[in-house]
Amino acid sequence: MFSFFKRKKPQPQVDETIVQADAPEVAPVAPTELPSETLASRVSEAPAPEVAPVAPTELPPDALAAHQAEPLPQALAEMGISQPPDPWSDRPDASGDPLVRLDQTSAADAPVQNKSSWLTRLRQGLSRTGQNLGSLFVGVKVDEALFEELEVALIMADAGVEATDKLLAELRARVRKQRIDQPEAVRAALQDILADHLKVLEKPFVVGESAPMVVMIAGVNGAGKTTSIGKLAHALQARQATVLLAAGDTFRAAAREQLVAWGARNGVTVIAQEGGDPAAVAFDAVNAGRARAADVVLVDTAGRLPTQLHLMEELKKIKRVIGKADASAPHEVLLVVDGNTGQNALAQIRAFDAALGLTGLIVTKLDGTAKGGTLAAVAAGSQGVRPVPVYWIGVGEAMQDLQPFVAAEFAEALLGGRSG
Repeated sequence: MFSFFKRKKPQPQVDETIVQADAPEVAPVAPTELPSETLASRVSEAPAPEVAPVAPTELPPDALAAHQAEPLPQALAEMGISQPPDPWSDRPDASGDPLVRLDQTSAADAPVQNKSSWLTRLRQGLSRTGQNLGSLFVGVKVDEALFEELEVALIMADAGVEATDKLLAELRARVRKQRIDQPEAVRAALQDILADHLKVLEKPFVVGESAPMVVMIAGVNGAGKTTSIGKLAHALQARQATVLLAAGDTFRAAAREQLVAWGARNGVTVIAQEGGDPAAVAFDAVNAGRARAADVVLVDTAGRLPTQLHLMEELKKIKRVIGKADASAPHEVLLVVDGNTGQNALAQIRAFDAALGLTGLIVTKLDGTAKGGTLAAVAAGSQGVRPVPVYWIGVGEAMQDLQPFVAAEFAEALLGGRSG
């Protein structure tokens, strides 16, 4: 689910990339020796005529920005380097429009996304879990043996004991009450129960209530954090939001270059420094986002394990410094979780939530894993984990494979079924 408050039409972004061309080779010229008399006569020539001083010309800010922006595209064109696409080329004219809220009840309703295409990829991504669970309802009787097999399959899918017990208790009660005797009807009932169970994790990602909205993003090493930021920037731009990226991962080799590449791919500005303090990068990015009237500032941070206490303290520092740049920021603190980690994801959520106060999750790499049931454990509050909302899920490598989490769609794909 996605919500967006649109205020006004921001000014076009200026690509600030500096391109340095190699200087042309010049053949060396032998020095010319002059007689001392000739040199002296030239030095003693009359002085240059006086030139009246010229008063400086003051340009309006808009004209100055346009003047500074013109040479770069021309220089790039002369060198044969293509510019990133203009993210404002297809923006509607919103000048004078009142505050507008755009609500989307499904990830598939995004303007760049076809519903059947997204659901197909979601089913494919969760196909291993869907096959394991869906196959239990083929050619069987509705009896206690079926419930026992379901219990094993849900635990193997990392739904956890608490969530599994709760789901099966509700399923048994519904089967008895409605006298269900067909296995496919049992599967449909479990799908509805699972969707209701996951509903607590479903929450719209609202943009526009703050200017800019600052989103701090954390995660362990290898969770797909930087890639998710690039995909999230694409998703927000597709919904007419302007985005600014902050390369706060100054620790991992080539992390800055990776985020800069994602920025070029999406046509958005990246605030970065060579090394330095990640908190300073975040501080500069918040101020830059305010100056450029950006809708969203996405702050990348270095990956770390929750057991690395000194690095967790660094995360707290970044959050404090963001608060100094904007007293209400960060407005969202997201944790990127690898869907392949299974129950270990619960320990990560618990540790990062204690350190930062998480507001949402991004669950990645759900494609090809049999661990999709982890979200059921999060919704049940297993192992003392607070049911943190899941804003986005990723089921592939394509730019469009990061979509808002919708409980009904996820439950359908997890059980290998199809919605009516």
